[in-house]
Amino acid sequence: MVSSPPDGRAGIDAALVERLIAAQFPQWSGLPVTPVEIDGWDNRTYRLGDDMTVRLPTAAGYVPAVDKEHRWLPRLAPSLPVAVPVILGAGVPGEGYPFPWSVRGWIEGEMAARARIDDTEQFAISVAEFLLALQRCDATGGPPGGEHSFYRGASPAHYDDETRRCLAELQGRVDTERAAAVWDAALAAEWRGEPVWFHGDIAPGNLLVADGKLVAVIDFGTSGVGDPACDLVIAWTTFSGGGREAFRRTIGQDDGTWARARGWALWKALLVLSGCVDTDQELADANRRVIEEVLSDLPASAG
Repeated sequence: MVSSPPDGRAGIDAALVERLIAAQFPQWSGLPVTPVEIDGWDNRTYRLGDDMTVRLPTAAGYVPAVDKEHRWLPRLAPSLPVAVPVILGAGVPGEGYPFPWSVRGWIEGEMAARARIDDTEQFAISVAEFLLALQRCDATGGPPGGEHSFYRGASPAHYDDETRRCLAELQGRVDTERAAAVWDAALAAEWRGEPVWFHGDIAPGNLLVADGKLVAVIDFGTSGVGDPACDLVIAWTTFSGGGREAFRRTIGQDDGTWARARGWALWKALLVLSGCVDTDQELADANRRVIEEVLSDLPASAG
């Protein structure tokens, strides 16, 4: 994955955003600029006044997302059941900042932490219905899964070497024999369907809730057209029990797609765990849990 340059995030601050706005969008100059409460790694986000946000990539690898979202979000939005970001302005490099950036409308809502969700099963159904609506959007001309989406939408085989390295490093710490079998099954279940839109990062931080219900989906930076299996990983990273079953029942998908989805979930959890297993107990435990959820949720035929 891409990491930011040594001074990438430190070099982005409210003062820079104020200068960029004054130079390129003078109609909004003077509005207060404040960091959002919970920020991402790929981009820095600042609130601009009461009704807007400014979003700036932290490294060159995240830049393709800017034009992609500018081009495609307005086309996708009318067909989706909840709000998605509205692009209000396209910024260009300036004031010492080297990348394109954007101004967007502010969306009211909070990150979908479990404590903020009234009915987990209904929330899972809402997420599945959003994904189905996204898959129904016209994929003509959409960007095929590849480097811009960190290969979401393409085959998980892109990460085969990385996954096998992680399995070797984690011998004795997780059930690597079973995990390897799940990974092999994911690679064997080749996708042969028609390309559909995928989001690429369906996770609580990109799902906004209000009054306990899903109201928006944000951050389409890893979106594209291709295999939708990558969007199913939330079944194990977030849902369990009745919520997982409600998601699975609503989203449908064939056995091969679920096999690839397990591969996507396993790859990321193994990668993160291998990097923190001896340094960050909380993060390590969270990713062990994902691995255990995947391995305990296999179809009967897989043993």
